[in-house]
Amino acid sequence: MVPDIGRGSRTHGLLVYLYGPGRREEHTDAHLVGSWDGFAPDPGRDTGRGTGLDPDPRVTLARLTAALDLRVKQAGDRAPAEHVWHCSVRTAPGDRRLDDEEWNAVAQRIVHATGIAPAGDPDGCRWIAVRHAEDHIHIVATLVRGDLRNPRLNYDFNKAQAECRRIEKEMGLRRLNAGDGTAAKNPSSAEKFKAERTGRPETSRETLREAVRRAVAGADSEEEFFTRLREAGVRVKLRHAPSGDALGYNVALPGDRNRDGDPVWYPGSKLAPDLSLPKIRLRLTDGAAEPSPPAVGADRTNWSPPARQRRNAVVIAERSATLLERDDGGEAAAQLVGVGELLDAVAQTSPATTRAELAAAARAFERATRSHVRAERADTRALRSAARGIVQAGGALGRGEDGGTTAMLVSTLVLVTLAAARWHSARGHAQQAHASQQAAAHLRTAYRQAAAMPMRMLHDQGRTLPEAQRRTHEATLRAVLPEKVVRAEGMEARTDALIATLAEAERAGHDSEALLRQAIDMRELDSADDVSDVLVWRLRRIAQLPAHPGEGARRPQAATRQAPAPSSRTSERNATAAAPLGTVQDPNRRSSRR
Repeated sequence: MVPDIGRGSRTHGLLVYLYGPGRREEHTDAHLVGSWDGFAPDPGRDTGRGTGLDPDPRVTLARLTAALDLRVKQAGDRAPAEHVWHCSVRTAPGDRRLDDEEWNAVAQRIVHATGIAPAGDPDGCRWIAVRHAEDHIHIVATLVRGDLRNPRLNYDFNKAQAECRRIEKEMGLRRLNAGDGTAAKNPSSAEKFKAERTGRPETSRETLREAVRRAVAGADSEEEFFTRLREAGVRVKLRHAPSGDALGYNVALPGDRNRDGDPVWYPGSKLAPDLSLPKIRLRLTDGAAEPSPPAVGADRTNWSPPARQRRNAVVIAERSATLLERDDGGEAAAQLVGVGELLDAVAQTSPATTRAELAAAARAFERATRSHVRAERADTRALRSAARGIVQAGGALGRGEDGGTTAMLVSTLVLVTLAAARWHSARGHAQQAHASQQAAAHLRTAYRQAAAMPMRMLHDQGRTLPEAQRRTHEATLRAVLPEKVVRAEGMEARTDALIATLAEAERAGHDSEALLRQAIDMRELDSADDVSDVLVWRLRRIAQLPAHPGEGARRPQAATRQAPAPSSRTSERNATAAAPLGTVQDPNRRSSRR
């Protein structure tokens, strides 16, 4: 059950909408299910010729408006400017249908919990509950009490949400995750309707939130952050103190204007609590994106910049997963912020095949980066450096070593987000744990897209190995892998790629058994969907094997035959990288997210 609260100043206008047909003829049988005294005039029922009732619904609507506004008129100048309190309450998809009496009980409990009309208080505010659909009601109240004082509505949304959680339990409805006040602000109804009217798949608030997150990912300074925003096509307006120092910033989309023709500006703090300028400055100061030691050997410098940076990020992401499993406080909370930046960096530089799912994963995980566990001033330079390196390397191609290292990194990020889900669950952070699980689901889909080609090639290579060599490596797997993994259903059919990787590592001069033990001991495998795939990528990273099978053999030949190839690849990557950020310039061209 989801409450959504807003304020306004036009009682009659809101009632006209609630009793009208709706914007898409979605309102049916609008009528009251409850009111402050149980006898409020109902335009949906108290109308009809020859019945002694009002022949015109508009007359009844005017009477209802006058009754609700009576105390507002009596209070005069003492009434608040926005005297209309509006709360829609909606059941979750799949919930049973509540009847009018049950909805009346829901409305009474919410106006009591929020302080609108406490039970037993004869001076409570006047309110009504309108139902024009099966799954929700609208509670409308005027904010002047019978004693002409204003009600105390501190934290009314939190109180309404808490009461909804109790109602769900008592009425046997689907129990949603309780919030903790750290979520980003949801778009208003007006913002959603504007997006629909202008043909945008999402609101300006959501578009700008993602643009700001991407701009701060791995940024080295405040100036670079604002430069990235402007390059992404976002309008930026700074607020300065008399001394000339910047106090904050506002952002707007080109072409997004209000009824007066002025740009619709959003302060960073209104996009998300951690996107205010002071919070961004703290992040830039605590985790300056200094270069980290490369994880790619000097003999592999022929790999593309996106491929090298993704390999470096794999090592750093694995360390973050380990910290999340061990830490009980603020250092892990700081790591979550860094992981969020890394996801944003990967999403904006990913190839088209995985871009949508990686962007969805980054959006979902954004909720997991904030909780009431205060992030310590921990060293997040490694994560921010990895994000910066990925952004600066440009867009990755969806094939070759770029595609292989994307699969390698995404496979690791799945485990990191699952570690984040366990960390949040252990602390009762229901929404953040759910967001981490959602991010992991999107990352799994992106992994399947990125890994399809390299894993298929590895499977083919494993099947074509000489029989004696296959048996040797199969014996190694049975000796080293945990017994429950060996006995897992279908495991034998999934080991071809792992056997091919062990054989390739052996040809490169490694002890395949020792290498496999090292890969297994790195961290747990219980959360892996496919243990074989996880070990393949760990082995290929540790042994510095190409992420794409046969890539190492093809590269030197391609370089000697085609010298101009690197420049053309670079231009293709840059074009790929520009697309996700450039989508902000024209919101109408954004692909649908949901």
